Amino acid sequence: MEKWMDLSNILNLEQGEIVQNSLSDITEMAIITVDYKGRPMTKHSGCCGFCRKVREDEVLGQYCQKCDARGGLEAVRTNKPYIYKCYFSIIDVAIPIIVKEQYIGAIMAGQVRLLGDEGSERAMEQIYVPANRKYVEERKQQLLEDYEKIPRLSYDRILVIAKMFYYLVNYMVTESIHKSQIIEMYETACKVHGIMDEFPNELIFGGKSEKGGSQRYTERKAVDENALLRHSDTANPIILDVFSYIASHRNESPSLSEMAEYCNVSTSHLSRLFSKEVGESFSSFNARLKVEWAKAMLETTDKSVYEISDALGFNEAGYFIKIFKKFVGMTPAAYRSYLRLP
Repeated sequence: MEKWMDLSNILNLEQGEIVQNSLSDITEMAIITVDYKGRPMTKHSGCCGFCRKVREDEVLGQYCQKCDARGGLEAVRTNKPYIYKCYFSIIDVAIPIIVKEQYIGAIMAGQVRLLGDEGSERAMEQIYVPANRKYVEERKQQLLEDYEKIPRLSYDRILVIAKMFYYLVNYMVTESIHKSQIIEMYETACKVHGIMDEFPNELIFGGKSEKGGSQRYTERKAVDENALLRHSDTANPIILDVFSYIASHRNESPSLSEMAEYCNVSTSHLSRLFSKEVGESFSSFNARLKVEWAKAMLETTDKSVYEISDALGFNEAGYFIKIFKKFVGMTPAAYRSYLRLP
């Protein structure tokens, strides 16, 4: 499966749940993120009591899944938020997540009723009519107290919220793609300078090559300067130079000022240029990249957390653990244990 079809490669689902919870509190809407098959990728934020009980019902739960699926398909077809009524006349919204013209998932929001706007309600499509209407009405009456507690919003407010979700999703997807392209440019820089993806043993374990790390880097940089120029349209050459240095000095943690000196530019200029070209600060990018390297080492080696921390140029293992947990959501040891679960 192409990586773009995996929603977890596009959105940070763990942080997305935090955002979902906040947006649910603000908008009074329930929110969940699903993949292109309609499978939940996050927990249901703000799910109301009525809908929670309905979805737990063996019969009605299937009807809800069909509503969600059809709502998502309509959103894909129109490539915009799709506002519709479920079979209980509860208002839901489907916001498609589309990458490279491929539908990879959706933000499903709603579980609200209209506030005195019968005209808008009649204009909205009831997307699914279940065969067993009698059972639906019986369960509605049994859960009437919960049904009456469903939040009520005006159609205009629902429309504004739907547009906000749509713009937010598009912004998040655009930013994610941009960062992925930056990583690809970084990998291009590695290839241009003949830098292998694997960790050189002398860099990981503190040794040195026969001619020294800095001279080896100079030689690598001279391997194909014309190739670098051929790729200069993908990023500013200064940024490619930074990428190349980071890749060939993985056991170092150069500061922004040190990188600026290396590139023969001012610190402020490099800071502005890096943020503009990459979309995040130099320190943030460098830390995130080192965390990815750390994940690879945790997955493929038996090196201790302290050895990995040292190999990646962290001054203290405690700081490395803190940075790793910030980006991954768990400690390096917990991450390795999770990988080894049967």
